[in-house]
Amino acid sequence: MSDDADVPVTAQQSPYERMGGHETFARIVREFYRGVADDPALRALYPEEDLGPAEERLRMFLEQYWGGPSTYSEQRGHPRLRMRHVPFAVTPTQRDRWLHHMLAAVDTVDLDPQADAALRDYLVRAANMLVNAPDPA
Repeated sequence: MSDDADVPVTAQQSPYERMGGHETFARIVREFYRGVADDPALRALYPEEDLGPAEERLRMFLEQYWGGPSTYSEQRGHPRLRMRHVPFAVTPTQRDRWLHHMLAAVDTVDLDPQADAALRDYLVRAANMLVNAPDPA
């Protein structure tokens, strides 16, 4: 077979592989952080001046979650998503801004409908779970 397009999708492939692997997740996360960089409501959640480390952590997390390399856990331990976000006041408005940029980033990749729906469902559920503060009055 000459290229990956000729390789049949099998039940043995992980969701990570079916979604396109590293390149797909790198593109989604890169596009997401382009939006975050210019969004003051979200930028406040990222204390580092350089978003590069946050971009790498999110990419590794998503890759691992969807069946890719376990680099995230090897470098950072168990994901503990809620615990890692407790220090930040995540409001409904910030959740909505996060989802706006993340779902727009997902729009930049060509996933099959089932994978696209599964990824979007996960992202919405995760974002809702992380809300831990009300919007300011």
